[in-house]
Amino acid sequence: MKLTFESNLQFQLDAIQSITDLFEGQPLEESIMEFHLNEKNALNLINGISNNLILSEEQVLANLQSIQQANDVAVSDALQGMNFSVEMETGTGKTYVYLRTIYELNKLYGFKKFVIVVPSVAIREGVLKNLEITHEHFQTLYDNVPLNFQVYDSTKVSTLRGFATTNNIEVMVINIDSFAKDENIINKPNDKLNGQRPVEFIQTTQPIVIVDEPQNMETKKRVAAIDNLNALCTLRYSATHRICTTSPIA
Repeated sequence: MKLTFESNLQFQLDAIQSITDLFEGQPLEESIMEFHLNEKNALNLINGISNNLILSEEQVLANLQSIQQANDVAVSDALQGMNFSVEMETGTGKTYVYLRTIYELNKLYGFKKFVIVVPSVAIREGVLKNLEITHEHFQTLYDNVPLNFQVYDSTKVSTLRGFATTNNIEVMVINIDSFAKDENIINKPNDKLNGQRPVEFIQTTQPIVIVDEPQNMETKKRVAAIDNLNALCTLRYSATHRICTTSPIA
């Protein structure tokens, strides 16, 4: 059985546009930059690719305020960092919306590095399944733009090198418990990466971080772990936020 997806549901398109409009004015040609990985005990022959934001905080705030006014949301006086919240009712296609937002952010602005943080293995597997079953649908909508997706695996940390260096859209799905503690493999120097900490390969890309069900990740330790990913911005998608520490959009 082949699944089909509706691509023109207005409430989903509105949610997607609420995020993409945050970056109105960002020049497409300046949204990525190259960097040297600088691995210890290795020649600097490998270039990485990272997201790059040109807009000032004042420009992003002005964009945010316009989006909030359009969506009848209380207008923020200041940014809560680069953290933004989208609340969607259960069953309205939250995962579809944020996956399609990845494609739109690439199409409009050229951003290429994305990390999806989930609160449990069950949700991680659900997101992976959604990536698999929507891939053909999105490839049709977005002219077969190259996109790689993977689940972080602590036994295969060398795949993070590919995440950092590939000049395609890269999507990594990771469970919060895989990187929230200092003793997690991702936070310790690793021989497979010439002594680098695996998390450094994520940090250097300045990923756009998507947090699925953030109300389950609001302890100080988990919030700090997400902040440690060095995100260009953090997008929080849920049905209910117990604590509002971000700028609500829609």
